[in-house]
Amino acid sequence: MKQLSKLFLIMIALTFFGSNAIAADVWRMATKQPIDSPEGKVFKRFADLTDKYTSGELKVQVFPNEQLGKENAVLEQLQAGAVHIYAEGFGYMKKWAPELAWVSPAFVFDDYDHWVRFMDTDLVKGWFDKAASVSGVRPLGNPTAILRGPYRVMVANKPINSIDDVNGLKLRMHANKLAIATWTHLGAEVITLPWTEVHQSIQKNIVHAVNSPIALVKSMRFNEVAPNIARHNEYWQSVGFMMNVTAYNKLSNASRKGLLRAYNEAGAYSREIMGVIAQSDIKEMKSKGTSYTELDTKPFVVKMQSFYKKMASSGELPAGFLEAVNASRAK
Repeated sequence: MKQLSKLFLIMIALTFFGSNAIAADVWRMATKQPIDSPEGKVFKRFADLTDKYTSGELKVQVFPNEQLGKENAVLEQLQAGAVHIYAEGFGYMKKWAPELAWVSPAFVFDDYDHWVRFMDTDLVKGWFDKAASVSGVRPLGNPTAILRGPYRVMVANKPINSIDDVNGLKLRMHANKLAIATWTHLGAEVITLPWTEVHQSIQKNIVHAVNSPIALVKSMRFNEVAPNIARHNEYWQSVGFMMNVTAYNKLSNASRKGLLRAYNEAGAYSREIMGVIAQSDIKEMKSKGTSYTELDTKPFVVKMQSFYKKMASSGELPAGFLEAVNASRAK
C-alpha cells in the first residue's frame, strides 16, 4: 500500500512539473522570407537561441512566407498581441509615426556607421516612442542589429563607373514617388516597372539598369542581361524586429534578458552570413563575365543635399531630420 502511495505521489509530482514545463510562453513571429533564405536562417537562429538563453521559458515560433498575412494584416495582429514579433523594415511603422518612413533615405549618409549613429539619435528614438505610444509596438533591442542586403547595387547593361554615368540612364524604378524623384534628380530617366519584368525589359533595352540588394542579383538572373554591377550603397537597411510591448513587459526579467541576448547574437550572425553570401555570389558572377565595381558615393550624397534642403524648406521632411543627419556625421 505504501508503495502505491509513493507511486501516486511521484505521478502527481511529475504531472505538476511536467505541466509547468510545457507552459512556456510561445511567441509568434511573422516573416516574409522562406525559412531557407539568408534572412530565414537568421530568424531560425534567433528562435533557437531564445529557447536556449531562456532555458525553454520562452519559445519563438517562426511563420515564414507571409503565412500569417500581408503587411497590414500582420501589423494589426502585432498591435493586438496575436503576433508578438514582425521581422520587416521599420518603414512599415510609418502608419503610427509617419517620420519612420525616413529611417532609410537614399544617399543621405556618408557610410554605414553614419547611418547607425543617426539611428541612435534622440530624434529617431523619439519617432519610435511616438509609434509605441500610439500602437504599443516598438523595436526589440538596437534597431540596426539585424542587417539586410547587406548593401545595394546598380545592375546595368553598360558600365557604371561614376555618378556621370547615371545621366540619361534608363533606370527601372518601383512606383514610389520619393524614389522616382530621387533618381530623376540624380539624372536618370526613370521608368516604372514591376520587379518581375526587369530581366526581360533590360534584355529588350527598355531599361538599362535596376537597383537591387546584392543578395537578389544572382537569384533574379539580372547579371545575365546586365553584366555590370556597381555598388552604390543607395541606402542602408535593417530587418526590424517589431514587437508587442505588452507581451514583452509580461516576460520575467530572465526571459527578457535571454531574448535580448538571442537578438544580439542573431544580429552578429546576420552580418556574418550576409557578407559571406554576397562575396560568394560576386565571385561566381565574375567567373561568368560580370564586372563588379565600388563607386565613390560622395558625389551622390553631395548632389542629394540640395534635394533634401528643398524638401526641408517645403515642409516635406520631418522636423530636425537634416540637423540629426549632420550631427551624427563623423567629426
